[in-house]
Formats: sequence, C-alpha cells, structure tokens
Amino acid sequence: MMRHTIERYWHEIADLANGMPAGTISLVAETLLDCHQRGGSIYFIGNGGSAATASHWVCDLAKGVRGGQQRSFRAISLTDNMPLVTAWGNDTSYERVFAEQLAPLARPGDLVVLISASGNSPNVLLAAQTARVARARTIGLTGRTGGRLRKLVDLNVRVPSDVIEQVEDVHVIIAHSVCVALRARLESEAFLRETGDPLDIGLNRVFEEATTEAGS
Repeated sequence: MMRHTIERYWHEIADLANGMPAGTISLVAETLLDCHQRGGSIYFIGNGGSAATASHWVCDLAKGVRGGQQRSFRAISLTDNMPLVTAWGNDTSYERVFAEQLAPLARPGDLVVLISASGNSPNVLLAAQTARVARARTIGLTGRTGGRLRKLVDLNVRVPSDVIEQVEDVHVIIAHSVCVALRARLESEAFLRETGDPLDIGLNRVFEEATTEAGS
C-alpha cells in the first residue's frame, strides 16, 4: 500500500515537472541575473517548508553560482535570523516579521522572491507590499491559484497542484534549475571573455588568410 502511494506521488511530481512553463522560469533566471549584474540585492522569503526553500536557494545562489572569478550573488534569506524574526513577532505580530526586516534593506532595483504554496500567507503578502513601496521588483512562487500574492508581484510562477508537498517539491526544482541555468550562462560568458568571441575569431582568421593570399 505504501509503495503504491509512493509510486503515485513520484508519477504526479513527474507530470507536474513536465508541465511547468520553461519560458516563465527562464524569466525568473533572467530577472535574478539582471539584478545581480546591476549590483542589486536579492531577498528571499517564505514560511515553514517555503522558509527552508528560501534558505536553500540563497545557499545555492550565493555559493554555487559563479562564473569564472565573478563576484557572488548578493542573496539574503529573511528567514534565517531567528532572533530578529522572533523579536518582531513578539513585539509586533507575526504578520510583520518579514516586512520589518525588508523595509530598511530594500532599495529600488533590488529583487524580492516570495515563496508561498497558498499565496495567502499574511506575512508574505505584507512583505510584497513593502517591496512595492521600496520600488523593488518581485517574484512569487505559489500553488495552483496564486492566491492574493499573484496580484502583488511582477512575475508569478504557479505550480498547478493543491498538494502542498508537491508544490514545495516543484519550488525546489525551480530553484535548482534556475541556479544550474545561471551557472551555465556565467561560465559561458567567462569562457568567451577569456578566449574571445567565436565569431570575431572566425572573421579574424578569414581576414588573415585573405591577407596572406593577397601578399603571396
């Protein structure tokens, strides 16, 4: 019985993964890269399993995504400073634990990634509004409907499932695929900088050969 449940779960994850919009996920990667190249900061927010995804994504982005000798992404998870989270939760309300952290940090052109399976977590919604006031760009990762969060973010990636475990699984896959794509892009650009653009190399070779022939 448990094997059947496990097999069904894996089949459902495969179906979800195959149906995800690669174009939208590519836009997530491009948005992260644009913020990084402009020297901006990227903040990640989530509750429960989504908090773990936020921390995980920051780890992979800051440590695992580097092309050549380029600087690391300036990525910060607002789920990690538990003394500060509990202080704001205790002294104000849990709804404000991310917004209060974000308000003095976010700047125009920064990026805030908000992860919520339901799309309705009050502290995530308030953080999205805080990001908007700061004129930071926003990306939401949600479940099927997107909840209220989908109307508060610039770009929303929805996982078409109501099973929270599967939504969270796909969110991690999104994070990993984005990091792998970013690393490949940066490594490719670093290689081209070191070796020269292949088109330029080809044109120079043709020019050299033509010059040699003309002089012989």
